[in-house]
Amino acid sequence: MYFGCIMPLDVKDLTVLLIEPSTTQSKFLKNMMSDQLISNVDVCSTGKDALEYAQKQQPDLIISAMYFDDMNAIEFLNVLRQNPDTQDLNFMLVSSETDKQMLDDIKQAGVLAVLPKPFDKRAFFTALNAAKDTIEVEYMELEDIDVESLKGLVVDDSLTARRHVVRLLQACGIEQIVEAENGLQAIDIIKSEPVDFIISDYNMPHMNGEELANYLLNSEYSYLPILMVTSEQNSSRLSAVRQAGVCALFDKTIGPASLKDALRAALNS
Repeated sequence: MYFGCIMPLDVKDLTVLLIEPSTTQSKFLKNMMSDQLISNVDVCSTGKDALEYAQKQQPDLIISAMYFDDMNAIEFLNVLRQNPDTQDLNFMLVSSETDKQMLDDIKQAGVLAVLPKPFDKRAFFTALNAAKDTIEVEYMELEDIDVESLKGLVVDDSLTARRHVVRLLQACGIEQIVEAENGLQAIDIIKSEPVDFIISDYNMPHMNGEELANYLLNSEYSYLPILMVTSEQNSSRLSAVRQAGVCALFDKTIGPASLKDALRAALNS
């Protein structure tokens, strides 16, 4: 897996691992990628084979079904994220699964996209571009702000979710990043060292994202931009978060381009 390159990276240059037990479905997805001139695609039908492949080949993107003969995608991701050699590999789920808890578990593991079957082609191509954007660092352009001097605070009780957001920030050229597991830890960090922006989860123990936002709104740190990345669907809760001064709300499958746009808007305002 590449973390930088001299020549601009194109989607067609991506190396892809497709985990799909269905021959028909794998052929369909390979044809979709062929339309984008992506030819470096290998297929595994079991989780065990896919884990071995990922360890050896380090693909730029893993596209996966939810269920294989030997495990499901959640179990696969848990093993993938626990291995230092594979923990940062890009992952996209393509599945007809509708169970909210299972889909939340997938998102919590840090993924680029969760696409239903059948899926919108534009969403598929957007996810491919997001994979490219995580590999190729593209610095944000900000008015009167040196991007390399920015320090961000990422708040989430999930280590894998924090790691995913950190990677997205690094793809924007931001290297100074501190982490907290909940709102209380975040407040301790803010009091002890300066940060320029906060990206927080909503659901966390001890102090959640809404409580953190409300605290900051009524404190000397009310100037700090807060972006919230969450799988929360309750409209009243999300409305309360907006009223607490959160700049933007995103699903956990946010890509580098969307995060970059939101950060640019928040930091330039």
